[in-house]
Amino acid sequence: MTLAPETTDLKVRLRLEEGWFAVCDLNRLIPGRGVAALLPDGRQVALFRDRAGTLYGIDNRDPFNGAAVLSRGLTGTHQGRPFVASPLLKQRFDLISGECLDDASVRVETYEVRAG
Repeated sequence: MTLAPETTDLKVRLRLEEGWFAVCDLNRLIPGRGVAALLPDGRQVALFRDRAGTLYGIDNRDPFNGAAVLSRGLTGTHQGRPFVASPLLKQRFDLISGECLDDASVRVETYEVRAG
């Protein structure tokens, strides 16, 4: 028997210029794993939820090669900073600031994220 995924009234929302945009149910974000979502303007965002329940949103496009893969990267922390490592070239991107921890001249866009 297959059980239907549990649903809640809590939605993951991103702040865009037009206001808050509902992306998915909170229970779709598994701690330590990323999910890609398509925004209304065609861009992709990579969403993450850490084990403490904190939500993060960054551009899904890896600036080093242009592939939309950051949602598939490995998450971790470095000196207290949460990051995702690109699955292709392994550069690490701070999930709060978007800064590349391996090349300070490179960064990805970040998004304010909330559940509600």
